[in-house]
Amino acid sequence: MDMLHKKLEHLKEYLLDLESVAVAFSSGVDSAFLLKTAHDVLGENAVAVTAKLHSFPKWEMAEAAAFCQGEGIDQIIVEVDEFSVKGFCQNPPDRCYLCKRALMEKIREAAAKRGIRYIAEGSNMNDVGDYRPGMKAITELGIKSPLREAGLTKDEIRKLSHEAGLPTWNKPSYACLASRFVYGEEITEDKLSMVERAEEKLFSLGFRQVRVRIHGKLARIEIEKSESNKFLASGTMEQIARYFHEIGFLYVTLDLDGYRMGSMNKALEL
Repeated sequence: MDMLHKKLEHLKEYLLDLESVAVAFSSGVDSAFLLKTAHDVLGENAVAVTAKLHSFPKWEMAEAAAFCQGEGIDQIIVEVDEFSVKGFCQNPPDRCYLCKRALMEKIREAAAKRGIRYIAEGSNMNDVGDYRPGMKAITELGIKSPLREAGLTKDEIRKLSHEAGLPTWNKPSYACLASRFVYGEEITEDKLSMVERAEEKLFSLGFRQVRVRIHGKLARIEIEKSESNKFLASGTMEQIARYFHEIGFLYVTLDLDGYRMGSMNKALEL
């Protein structure tokens, strides 16, 4: 057995030892693979818990529901009003900790009502070392991280997802809409809606991996450098700018560094 499949077996053994688990499920690559594996191992003792938040796009909610229905997995929906979390709207550097803690507490409550012993989330080895304040909440609340326990990387999870026939295997990386805000800028429902609509527009034009970072009334678009020519094609740039202005942005820019995870953390490094 090669190393990758040894990791998979370790993951299955780890999940089996948990006996029952509620997986925090966002429909992303990692949580989808974790949920599917947990359900394969534990059957009805593995359920999905998806949070309905202002900062979680509607299309992600729909994809999460479709995945669970397709796999025959029980899904619990919990509603979380992140605007009621003290400090969230002010968007401090530890905003992710504040929100993640409130979210996981809600998930833990829902799981307890169902008699489920453990909560699991989908962080992997690529998440180790990056600035991720939300991981502090994971540790404090005793949430399990089976993919990290098995030593799996993002690329390995994609490969195993492909082998398992999961539709999420090549899904672009995503994150909550609040991560598009520069630290210290107030987060509002209107601004979240602007970002969501802006990214939906880019997806509709065929861009695969996108982020629309918001700086006041300025939109900073991140796309993969390989798609730059598509962005600059005749009429496309004008169409994007026109739509962004219509939804509330005064200025529309293309980030020449391209898409990269955690670009807002650069301000913290400085």
